[in-house]
Amino acid sequence: MRLVSSASYRAGTWEGARRVIYKAEVLEKGTNTRFVVTSRSDEPKQLYDWYVRRGEAEGWIKDFKVALKADRLSCHRFFANQFRLLLHAAAYWLLDTLRRKLVEAGVRRMQLDTLRLLLIKIGGRVRQLLTKVRLHLASGHPGQRLWHVLSLADPQLAHE
Repeated sequence: MRLVSSASYRAGTWEGARRVIYKAEVLEKGTNTRFVVTSRSDEPKQLYDWYVRRGEAEGWIKDFKVALKADRLSCHRFFANQFRLLLHAAAYWLLDTLRRKLVEAGVRRMQLDTLRLLLIKIGGRVRQLLTKVRLHLASGHPGQRLWHVLSLADPQLAHE
């Protein structure tokens, strides 16, 4: 059950009343309420959904800046910083692709910094053979189950 509506509200520190969009939802795990203060006059449901989509985009920016440290562009030359940003974008694409494959396989969605710690930031050894590259990871690292799920989800990742 989901209810979205609006009301006029004035907090004690506000100069005047403002429009508040509220969402009340009942889920299997309990109630979920959210509030948005706005000056827009759109219909409550469409406006609330617009803010949700906007918040999702801000989450992507947070992942890019926090999980991948993409705001660290400290070189003195423009092209060096541009290249760093390109590498950060490639890393984002790689981690987001892995995250999507895991979600498709039934693993709960994770933030990119969590995924980076579980999948990438672990000790291992890479062995290049004549026809393939073999990745040897520690036998008890925290992301072992996720690597296994990825190898089952994509036959190209599976080991022989």
